[in-house]
Amino acid sequence: MAKDLNKVMLIGRLGTEPELRYTQQGVPITRFRMAISRQWRDGDGNLRDETDWFTVISWNRLAEICSQRLQKGARVYVEGRLQNRSWDDPQSGEKRSQTEIVASDMIILDYRQNARSDMDASLPPRGRSLPDETDEFSDEDIPF
Repeated sequence: MAKDLNKVMLIGRLGTEPELRYTQQGVPITRFRMAISRQWRDGDGNLRDETDWFTVISWNRLAEICSQRLQKGARVYVEGRLQNRSWDDPQSGEKRSQTEIVASDMIILDYRQNARSDMDASLPPRGRSLPDETDEFSDEDIPF
């Protein structure tokens, strides 16, 4: 039997600051917009740009992390699924619909220079530090 699949992977930049809210039951939900750009050459050889915008929703602990760690302009990887929502607009009475990405994973690919100061203190050090030349090893330290 064939399995269905609904999976989205995006790499782009945040176009808005993440907006954290809570449901009536107290569940955190964060919403932000991502810009995904691409370039190509048209038939005349001119460089063309196109940007698509996506609304990303995250829930629970991921929502809190997105709210704390992401900021407008950050380059991120988001993985999740597509979700279609529809509702009646209370002002116009018209039926509205929207397709969103419900994130299941997020990886920050770069930090902006004006990143939040509390973020810097919690970042892991980049790369491994090499042992000092004064560190001595014996034969017992070798694992084989």
